[in-house]
Amino acid sequence: MSYTHVIVEADGGSRGNPGPAAYGALVRDPATGEVIAQDGKTLGVATNNVAEYSGLIAGLELAREYAPDASIEVRMDSKLVIEQMAGRWKIKHPDMKPLAIKAQGLAPFGTEWTWVPRAQNSAADALANNALDGVPIPLKPEPAAAKPVVVKEPSDQAKAMRGWGAEVEPPTQLIFLRHGETPHTAEKRFSGLGGDNPSLSETGRAQAAAAAEFLARRGGIDAIVSSPMRRTQETAAVVGQKLGVEVVVDDSWVECSFGDWDGHTFAEVQEKWPDALDAWMESTTVAPPGGESFDTCARRARSARDGLLTRYPGKTVLVVTHVTPIKLMVRSVLQAPMASIFRMEMRPATLTEIHWYADGLASLKSFNVVP
Repeated sequence: MSYTHVIVEADGGSRGNPGPAAYGALVRDPATGEVIAQDGKTLGVATNNVAEYSGLIAGLELAREYAPDASIEVRMDSKLVIEQMAGRWKIKHPDMKPLAIKAQGLAPFGTEWTWVPRAQNSAADALANNALDGVPIPLKPEPAAAKPVVVKEPSDQAKAMRGWGAEVEPPTQLIFLRHGETPHTAEKRFSGLGGDNPSLSETGRAQAAAAAEFLARRGGIDAIVSSPMRRTQETAAVVGQKLGVEVVVDDSWVECSFGDWDGHTFAEVQEKWPDALDAWMESTTVAPPGGESFDTCARRARSARDGLLTRYPGKTVLVVTHVTPIKLMVRSVLQAPMASIFRMEMRPATLTEIHWYADGLASLKSFNVVP
């Protein structure tokens, strides 16, 4: 069977740290929940961190063997491993560096790194403990005994995962509001971190007011978070005053840096930096001269998202930000290729809503809605 997307779940542990250690890893089909392949082995005497990295490597090797063409989301309860692999934390310990390098070589481009609570990583944890206890681990779990087929309504949880039923636990609802129009927006100029940082135009202020009215009618906003740039803070201030909600500024939601291109139109960039523009259009790993790549921006946005999900579980949060972070959030939920962000258009002061559930699944509720 061919898979387009799989989830790698991995864990490792040491009884003594260092002490007898083992890892557990599995590859899961997110569409069905089926475990495609699994593994668990002892490592002799090792630390928890070595065991966790070993589990990650084993899971990525399974994914390469059994789902070679699939994109991957890695889920682990090790904050250290996830943050280091996502590039947000430095790898300082000499024992970790070769393991991290090996894992990076196995992870395909665009791999998503997701921290989950320990309770959501129980399958991989059980494999590691079974390995330590000497329990044989088959390549695939034993299938459940055949039962008569009974046609019944999907459970509430199953409905919630599809976005059309009552949720067992309320999702965290993130509503992304792109800032209102600025002079740069109207002229379609690159306008990122480190550039001119323009204010809203008269049209932009009217758009912010319209968004505020729309959100006031909707109600239910528990918190407002804004990028630090002038245009987002001005937009957020209008909405916050209307809703009576204090605005919290979070630097992680800032727009990408476009470096030397900032303030220029696409046509001007094409004329002055043709080769650099071609390279940027061909790969999201490439940064504009003096700027940052979309991949770097994506890591920052994922970290910002994870922070909101941790701080506001089950709440509704308005995030006033920019076109690039919003596109990256949509791409992530749809599990689309990174290049898909070049094919999304988003008008100023529009709303995009995404729901994140406690089990890590997400659902795009609306995109680019004009208030």
